[in-house]
Amino acid sequence: MPEVNVLDSTIHYRDSGTGTDFVFLHGNPGSSHLWRDVLPGVGPGRLLAPDLIGMGLSGKPDIPYLFADHARYLDAWFDALGLDRVVLVGHDWGGALAFDWAARHPERVLGLAFLESIVKPMAWEDLSPQARARSEAIRTPGTGEKMMLDQDLAVRQAFTGGVLTPLEAADLEAYLAPYPTRDSRRPLLAWARQMPLGGEPAELVTRIEAYDAWLAKSPDVPKLLMTFEGSPTLLVDERMAAWCTANIASLETVHCGEAGHHAPEDRPGEIAAAVSAWADRHGLR
Repeated sequence: MPEVNVLDSTIHYRDSGTGTDFVFLHGNPGSSHLWRDVLPGVGPGRLLAPDLIGMGLSGKPDIPYLFADHARYLDAWFDALGLDRVVLVGHDWGGALAFDWAARHPERVLGLAFLESIVKPMAWEDLSPQARARSEAIRTPGTGEKMMLDQDLAVRQAFTGGVLTPLEAADLEAYLAPYPTRDSRRPLLAWARQMPLGGEPAELVTRIEAYDAWLAKSPDVPKLLMTFEGSPTLLVDERMAAWCTANIASLETVHCGEAGHHAPEDRPGEIAAAVSAWADRHGLR
């Protein structure tokens, strides 16, 4: 699989097929490995799936790994590959990065599909008591480092507790391999500390509000939300899906069955079929 020089580092990515560019963006603590069983079912198109900077097989520069850092390196990757008029598909923080890129490059976006993504700022009260306690602990200096850096449980728990279908040992190892050391796990902690809760981090909340404004006022760009059920780890529940319906222009919602938060592990065929049918309905390829 290829990689390309971006800024002071490299981005590794999957690249298959020809035609319209479909860009699949993963979230935390994953990599492009998340899309391995989705891509073959999407159909015609050039299917691209990068590893975000500091993640997967991409380079690990000495940066804070803030949202703005990820967006900057991703911008450089889009430009290095000369991508224009693309269909974006995002999961988790990959969805947020897709929204952000689209809002800043509206003339380069054909369509936008997303699942289990950060679609708006949240209040602490939106979280379950268990989730709130975990988020508060992660944001606590020292405690967060012990949870996310001193051990690899963040990855293990994501792909055991965050899925309904147990992963094969080789697939779990593929997720673990990029994070063998304390320093290599810094991007994972940085992502976890950036969940937009209670108005913080303020600069990220402002950025999310900007892409929410674009999502509400872009009727010419078809959008697809894929929803799931059956797991307490789901980020987009019925209430969040209803918010999306009320606040995102030209949105279609397709229910894809039972899954955990890392739904491409549980429902790759259903996700691929939903993206493929939606793309065909709107003549996106």
